[in-house]
Amino acid sequence: MEEIVDIKKYARKNQVPIMKDDGMDFICSYIREHNVKRVLEIGTAIGYSAIQFAKVRDDVTVLTIEREIDKVIRAKQNFHDNGLEDRITVLNEDALMANDVTGEFDLIFIDAAKAQYIKFFEKYKVNLAPDGVIISDNLSFHGMVEDFSLTKSKDTIRMLKKIRKYIDFLKENQEFETEFFKVGDGISVTKRKKQS
Repeated sequence: MEEIVDIKKYARKNQVPIMKDDGMDFICSYIREHNVKRVLEIGTAIGYSAIQFAKVRDDVTVLTIEREIDKVIRAKQNFHDNGLEDRITVLNEDALMANDVTGEFDLIFIDAAKAQYIKFFEKYKVNLAPDGVIISDNLSFHGMVEDFSLTKSKDTIRMLKKIRKYIDFLKENQEFETEFFKVGDGISVTKRKKQS
């Protein structure tokens, strides 16, 4: 499964959620413009975004975490097919339990279980390089975060409330400042506040 186009087709056919094109373009542009070299991704799925990030430049490396073994197997195959297995490492673990993530990252990308975003943020902020950013995806969740009436599912509404809570957490954070962008499915870019 060589080409990105094929990975996108597979994702559509098998209902694997992947980033919208404009959201992906936004992050890849950020990587390019800010000379990002080390990326930590929470939520690999089938490796679509990790591949896109690694393809921005030859010196970008990605460490990505995924708990579902079938997705890990598919992602590893995709990394291999794209000649990126030496620059993308995947950990088959629950990101909240993983203890072997060390070092600093220029960009931490959160795109896993939406209800756990605050926990992911708190766990991995220690791995953020001084001038690094934490980028979070799906903060609009198909427009439903702004408008609960778009779904009748109680489970979905519970999750949407968690996303709203995460947005409030970012807005009120004393240590970090966040910009929100209406691209893709709603993206935030969070940086440490400069010490005055």
